Amino acid sequence: MRPLRPISTGVASLLLCTVLLAAQAVQDAKLAIAGDVSTPLALSTSDLDAMPRQTVEVTEQDGTKTIYEGVALQDVLKKAGIAFGKELRGKALSGYVLAEAKDGYQVAFSLGELDPDLGGERAIVADMRNGKPLFEYQGPFRLEIPGDKEGARSVRMLEKLEVVKLRK
Repeated sequence: MRPLRPISTGVASLLLCTVLLAAQAVQDAKLAIAGDVSTPLALSTSDLDAMPRQTVEVTEQDGTKTIYEGVALQDVLKKAGIAFGKELRGKALSGYVLAEAKDGYQVAFSLGELDPDLGGERAIVADMRNGKPLFEYQGPFRLEIPGDKEGARSVRMLEKLEVVKLRK
């Protein structure tokens, strides 16, 4: 085994700058909630930190368990003015949420399936994985659906939630 060599001051400075820039990018990241909402939002990580937090456990394809932490998707949508419960009836049930990732990946969820009184689909906007911030290729935000058998509707690098109401 070869002994470890100390790194030069220049390399150490470069590594430190890279880490600081990555941390700043996560801190400056915004999740847009737009479309047919009464209050369009651009939520930062600190905005999500101030909201009620939840954790979910997900079984990965290899059988390992992963704990995601974040904010209930319903709470994020309520903050933007989307009504659930008794107010989500009739025409309002034709609405959906389009979750969009930085790389263009999109998944749609009906408002009815997300309503706790109707479909009750549990979903969180996660910013932590196993107690640590999400890796760059997963975050800074990830939509996680713990009840799904497959992870295809989990949206990594989540950037936007667009609410569409087909019948107004």
